[in-house]
Amino acid sequence: MSDTQRPRGLGAAARATALAASVMDLHVRIALQEVDREKRRLISGGLFLATGGVSMLIAMAAGEVALVLWIQQAWELSLIQALLALAVANLVLAGISLRIGGQVLKGPFLPQTLEGIMKTVRALLGR
Repeated sequence: MSDTQRPRGLGAAARATALAASVMDLHVRIALQEVDREKRRLISGGLFLATGGVSMLIAMAAGEVALVLWIQQAWELSLIQALLALAVANLVLAGISLRIGGQVLKGPFLPQTLEGIMKTVRALLGR
């Protein structure tokens, strides 16, 4: 090859690289604009989910109190014994749930799934 052919090939590669970088930059800008537009929806959705979660937690606490009172009355136990019985039942239920959840999440993930999760996390974090 002569010296005149090498710079021409490198110039074409540089232009192709610059074009690819420009296209990628455009895609990143568009993605960031979409995230900016969706911020309000994501924030309001998160607030509603948090409100629902707190309300559910309060309802569960009230249900636990009612269950303790019922156990105390139905089985003629002291308050401490009723609380201990409920705590044991909660621990058994939590153990079963954690075991099942661990088995479900143990399954294989497709590379496309992991890649999509990583892209989503990067987009949300602004990286």
